[in-house]
Amino acid sequence: MKLQRMNRRVLALGALAVSGALALTACGSDDTGGNSDGGGSSAPAANSNIKCDDAKGQLQASGSSAQKNAIDAWVKQYVAACKGVQINYNPTGSGAGITAFTQGQTAFAGSDSALKPEEIEASKKVCTDGQAIDLPMVGGPIAVGFNVPGVDTLVLDAPTMAKIFDSKITNWNDEAIKKLNPDAKLPDLKIQAFHRSDESGTTDNFTKYLKAAAPDDWTYEGGKSWQAKGGQSAQGSAGLAGQVKQTSGAISYFELSYAKDGIKTVDVKTAAAEPVKATVENATAAIGAAKVVGTGKDLALELDYTPDTAGAYPLVLVTYEIACDKGNKADTLPATKSFLNYMASEDGQGLLADAGYAPMPTEIITKVRETISSLS
Repeated sequence: MKLQRMNRRVLALGALAVSGALALTACGSDDTGGNSDGGGSSAPAANSNIKCDDAKGQLQASGSSAQKNAIDAWVKQYVAACKGVQINYNPTGSGAGITAFTQGQTAFAGSDSALKPEEIEASKKVCTDGQAIDLPMVGGPIAVGFNVPGVDTLVLDAPTMAKIFDSKITNWNDEAIKKLNPDAKLPDLKIQAFHRSDESGTTDNFTKYLKAAAPDDWTYEGGKSWQAKGGQSAQGSAGLAGQVKQTSGAISYFELSYAKDGIKTVDVKTAAAEPVKATVENATAAIGAAKVVGTGKDLALELDYTPDTAGAYPLVLVTYEIACDKGNKADTLPATKSFLNYMASEDGQGLLADAGYAPMPTEIITKVRETISSLS
């Protein structure tokens, strides 16, 4: 499957300060996509390829925290071109985002897992004569970050990760970890495993991987809520990354764009000859094998969590934008379509790689663009 060509160019930043009218206000959270940083920042130069059409007013959205950094990049470019639009994205987590959308509180939602039948049914109350659909927009690897003193490179396979996050392996010098890392100086140190406290599509995808690749060791049903016993919890991807950074012996999972400021990530042992690093390119190799399994205008994907291809990173997620196929609110529909169109455009997808995400394959994003154009 041919993949979307990555546009590596970063659009230049202009010298004009963001005006108060364009400063993005929080929607119940200080961790909001596109927030102004207090008046000293510079607005990016307007992108002439962005089609604002009749977009205007405030656009409220919430959901996936995994895509927050991508949303931030998109918002900066979009509001510079479409000065009559204010976008507030609240990274509350996929579960909360879908709930807010089905309750009519937001124009669209972000979710790292496709809609469930009961969520589609609930959406019919707010999508007049229509229903919510999945629009795959952002791809990327789920990084497994770790903080083990003296260890810079760490290899883990699915069974070992399953046992770590199920509190069955509790020390870093466990024999199972030693076997995978014969040259590492593993300390006699307690493992501090962190998981999401909120409902999360990242949790859903992470546990789907464990269930698919280590079925004997991960026997939980899975879903957006964490089910295994033990461990510690934190709110959102940023919360988990913060715990890994500050806690000796910590390990957790979050989107690759959160693995920064010195956070090291696990190389995953698959059926391929060599362990695979968490990179955008390696995630793209895995997402390229995804299949569209949604019906009608729904573009839900089926991912392969057990690839055996060299360089295919198995721990991936796709973030969907959730919108009504019909029955969108008249006052927000123009801005919703305009912003989603930019996100799915070649320029919008081109920003993803430099932000630590994987663009959607050409065949998939082409269908996304066609579907967005048909929203009503």
